[in-house]
Amino acid sequence: MSTLAADIIGLLGSALFIGAFAYANVSKHLNKLWFNLANLAGAILLLISLSVNFNLAAFVLETAWGLIAATGLMMAVRAKIRESSRP
Repeated sequence: MSTLAADIIGLLGSALFIGAFAYANVSKHLNKLWFNLANLAGAILLLISLSVNFNLAAFVLETAWGLIAATGLMMAVRAKIRESSRP
């Protein structure tokens, strides 16, 4: 992958983080499913970018961010399933 492509992918991941953070701060009712999905996608895109322009500190941060987002996403999906199965 070229450096330019890695930069574009990393910028898209950063845009997802910024968008999710802004949404969390202005939303009256946070949709945890979408919030965590955006954060997970952003972390994955930044990790892809880091495969070309490696930085250990950023790699550790994005890995942790992605794991936290994946956990939050699983919890949000489980809560949605429980909510929909109630009579």
